[in-house]
Amino acid sequence: MPTEKVTSNFPSESLPAQELPLQHGRVLRNTYMLLGLSMVPTVIGAVVGANTNFAFLRQFPVAGPLVMLAVMIGLLFGVARFRNSSVGILLLLGFTFVAGWWLGPLLQVALGFRNGPQLIGLAGGGTGLVLLVMAGIASRSRRDFSFLGNFLFVGLILLVIASVANLFFQVPALALAISAVAVFVFSLFILYDVSRVVNGGETNYVMATMSIYLDIYNLFISLLHLLMAFSGERD
Repeated sequence: MPTEKVTSNFPSESLPAQELPLQHGRVLRNTYMLLGLSMVPTVIGAVVGANTNFAFLRQFPVAGPLVMLAVMIGLLFGVARFRNSSVGILLLLGFTFVAGWWLGPLLQVALGFRNGPQLIGLAGGGTGLVLLVMAGIASRSRRDFSFLGNFLFVGLILLVIASVANLFFQVPALALAISAVAVFVFSLFILYDVSRVVNGGETNYVMATMSIYLDIYNLFISLLHLLMAFSGERD
């Protein structure tokens, strides 16, 4: 776990120009370290979730996900509130455990396929590949991709609206369309969020980790949905 204070004692703008790349590099390094650490509670939560009885979702198919979304948003607000202290790191790790646990229903459906473990592995591998490619482009080119911000924000809002609407309508074709668009949007979000760290737009590694983690999490879910729809082998 990174031992430095979450944010620099001095804003990036006050540092000498020659020190800025070093500062941004430290933030990026700490972000990757915390991101790797966050996968541990995620995996633990996913194992617990895969063995949890989610019968309440059948009883409350709309209210259940909305309540869970509210809980996760609350944790994210807590992370943002305490981002400058170790409490923020603990809340982030707690959030990643809850997020992993909430993968349970999806993993249970995936494991119901004959090739379920392979689908989960492919989704994880595809997510990792996208992360490597997008992070590599942002880190090596050092280009400022902030111009994507407005486009991605609008795309995210439309995805949220469509996803909430589909909780009520349950249209399979719409669900697939949402997943396909989400793969595209969250792949670009990885590029955007890593670029912000590289170029000094985000100097808090807890917040940077949270942003990139959410990109990865949603990308994995979307890829798994598509793989189950097109490659799932039922008994």
